[in-house]
Amino acid sequence: MALKDRIALGAALPHRSPEPIDIGTVRRVAQRAEALGFRDLWVTENTLDHVFCFDPVVVLTYAAAVTSTIRLGASVVVLPVHNPIHIAHQWASLDHVSGGRAILGLGLGRDHHYEQFQTPREGRVRRFREAVDLVKALWTEPKVSYQGRIFSLENGTMAPKPVQKPHPPIWMGVGHPDALRRTAAIADGWMGSGGSSNAAFVRSVPILREALEKAGRDPAAFPISKRVFLAVDERPGIARAELHRWFTVVYRNPEGTDASGIHGTPEQVRDRLEELVAAGANHLLLNPVSRYTEQLQALAEVAGLS
Repeated sequence: MALKDRIALGAALPHRSPEPIDIGTVRRVAQRAEALGFRDLWVTENTLDHVFCFDPVVVLTYAAAVTSTIRLGASVVVLPVHNPIHIAHQWASLDHVSGGRAILGLGLGRDHHYEQFQTPREGRVRRFREAVDLVKALWTEPKVSYQGRIFSLENGTMAPKPVQKPHPPIWMGVGHPDALRRTAAIADGWMGSGGSSNAAFVRSVPILREALEKAGRDPAAFPISKRVFLAVDERPGIARAELHRWFTVVYRNPEGTDASGIHGTPEQVRDRLEELVAAGANHLLLNPVSRYTEQLQALAEVAGLS
């Protein structure tokens, strides 16, 4: 049975690259992914970056304007370095203009994010949880009064409200066992990062599933995903070289080529994706790193979408 018949499949929207990305390429990939039957389009947030990267809300709004049904997500927005009121308004607006297609992926980020944005690292988990509570309140309540240790708001109102009810899905992109348990308690889905190893994903899934069961939630109904950086070619050496350049230049982690990415012939790529499904993935984000339209088509064939 083809992958498409067993799991949901997302596609990366071209947005981060060693070279500038032409907006026409973004349009072509967004429209082709929708036509092929991918469920969602995804970007990352990398505001201060050593390579080219679009702002996630801006490029997803553009993608919303040139498509009609495909869902639109970011994984992840580093929530503690943002004001949650701005996040709530941006993503409610995206959900509104897209007709209810937004998915907000959130994470704690890394140490350098707190240094760059002059945000205290201490208390980041509390900041994160309060921010999530405030975003949900602004999305769902006509008037919000909130009093936390970090954030407070008195009689705040915000429009537009999201189209999706009760609110757009909030996914987490975290890896620590405590964060996985927090995901089970407050989130609507989880995505392993593209930079994390496939082995780490395999280790994380049982922790998340156990936490979901303890929370009285059905793991089979909870999106469990992995972003996978990929390169597919009938010449496996070409595929590996393309992916190796990505991990070397963008991630500055050449070991990730084999530990985190997947490369090779269509058959080799399919087999590796099947390993992630066997480990518990019910959603995969397929993220080509070059030749975007061509690779999207090749990966659609690998997954059985065309």
